[in-house]
Amino acid sequence: MTILGDLIRALADADWDRADSLVEELDRANWEGGLQVVGAAFAVAVNRHFGPDTTPADVARFVSSARASYHDGGTLPALEMEGLIRAALGDPALADNIAPDIALGVEVFILGLLLQNARLTPEQLDEFVAEAERTAAEYR
Repeated sequence: MTILGDLIRALADADWDRADSLVEELDRANWEGGLQVVGAAFAVAVNRHFGPDTTPADVARFVSSARASYHDGGTLPALEMEGLIRAALGDPALADNIAPDIALGVEVFILGLLLQNARLTPEQLDEFVAEAERTAAEYR
């Protein structure tokens, strides 16, 4: 298992202490190769959750609900959240002007939320991690 796979599993399990510890470890390693895996995992999760007929209004409703369910949701950047989701769904230009640190935080938050909502079995989660790692490898 990789540290990024462990992070994805911690997010899926809502194990925030473990996730925070892994993020600190990744910070010390300057996220070596991690940004691609997180981005790929985010894109895979978004595309699994949203159907091909998803509209911008559907994404906006999802973001509004996600922000409302988070105890500090008012601090989450709604436009960036919507832009990154819509970029993963096929409009990549919407992510062009989002700062990398904001994008990473948004991707981790939404990835965790989508994985928790999906309630994957351990085997399904292992396949999800493998798919994210394969997808990231294609873009390195």
